[in-house]
Amino acid sequence: MTEIRHPDIEIYVKNCTPDAISHWLAEQADSISAVSSKGQNHQLVLTFANQQVPVMIQEKVAGKAWTSVWFKKNETPWLTDLSCARNASEGLETQIRCIASGWNDGDDPDEYWKVENGSEEKIQWRT
Repeated sequence: MTEIRHPDIEIYVKNCTPDAISHWLAEQADSISAVSSKGQNHQLVLTFANQQVPVMIQEKVAGKAWTSVWFKKNETPWLTDLSCARNASEGLETQIRCIASGWNDGDDPDEYWKVENGSEEKIQWRT
């Protein structure tokens, strides 16, 4: 089965500072620039292969331990949220969660992938 590119990507990073996440993003992208930073919301623009991708980092979502990283359009090296989560988990050395599907009608909204230490499992994550 061929993976279909998700229109956007969102991952949830456990116990990681925005600076550490920005450093990881800088390693993935051709360039990174800060747009704004207000409180716990940080907006960036990343460039991948001449494509600009707006990214929002929002701290303390789903409890104090989790930070959302949302690539508002998927012009990234990753086809899916899960492929991004795998890369982030390895690069940030922490647990990453992402939606198990691409938000299709009928999908379980609480079904997520938990990616940590090279292993993956589907979980129910009710926030």
